[in-house]
Amino acid sequence: MTRLIVADTVAQVRECVKAWKKEGLTVGLVPTMGYLHEGHASLVQKAREECDKVIASVFVNPTQFGPNEDLEAYPRDFERDCALLEACGADAVFHPVPSEMYAGDFSTWVDMQGLTAGLCGKTRPTHFRGVCTVVSKLFNIVTPDRAYFGQKDAQQLAVIRRMVRDLNIDVQVVGCPIVREEDGLAKSSRNTYLSATERQAALVLSRAVAQGRTLACEGEKDAARIVAEMRRVIEAEPMARIDYVEAVDADTIEPVERLSRDTLFAMAVYIGKTRLIDNFIVRTTEA
Repeated sequence: MTRLIVADTVAQVRECVKAWKKEGLTVGLVPTMGYLHEGHASLVQKAREECDKVIASVFVNPTQFGPNEDLEAYPRDFERDCALLEACGADAVFHPVPSEMYAGDFSTWVDMQGLTAGLCGKTRPTHFRGVCTVVSKLFNIVTPDRAYFGQKDAQQLAVIRRMVRDLNIDVQVVGCPIVREEDGLAKSSRNTYLSATERQAALVLSRAVAQGRTLACEGEKDAARIVAEMRRVIEAEPMARIDYVEAVDADTIEPVERLSRDTLFAMAVYIGKTRLIDNFIVRTTEA
């Protein structure tokens, strides 16, 4: 097993990637905020299958956290992250401090309209500006051939695909399936915030996903009916508080009334103080 290269600076990453590309090797990037789990591992493994070299970033990006969000409390364990990355076959990890990514007088942002207005963007209005800015910086620093993102953050995936298209960034964005616990809960670093009782209550999200998916598979085309049934499932759990449950176009994030194109059913739900997200996509060829 190759020893994992740990790079703390932009210069180190660029030197490493330039050496790889000089050999004609392809590079896959897996951007993360650390505290890695099997979901992240699946992204690294997919990158390993498709690229000659794989680099992950571990950076808790301060610009995508709003006031009173969990920036300081966000879980961190870099040694554990490195062990997982090495076991999955990653070649390098980029682990900068915030000042390496954002100079004291930093003033340039990548912002987007439309796709970022709804879903998570409603209650986290500066979140996607931070996401787009840091991801575009990572693309500029690493210059990967492919970059890998999880479907659990479905709006983020759509936003990054649009950013890459609009800004003509030379990278292929690869979306990978949601990885779940055995009982159905979507893997998330924030699951560590949950008490044992909250952890059980959190299963209501995957139950709502299963119910919505069943209705769609049975031929229900009215998005509002599917959403209403998903909400009913969640509202039956006393510890759950809904932020949103919505049906939107999987690419444009525009509201959908009928399932006539690929439709994303997405939700954000508070279990206690912890905000969790989950989703599923109904693929359709109906005209």
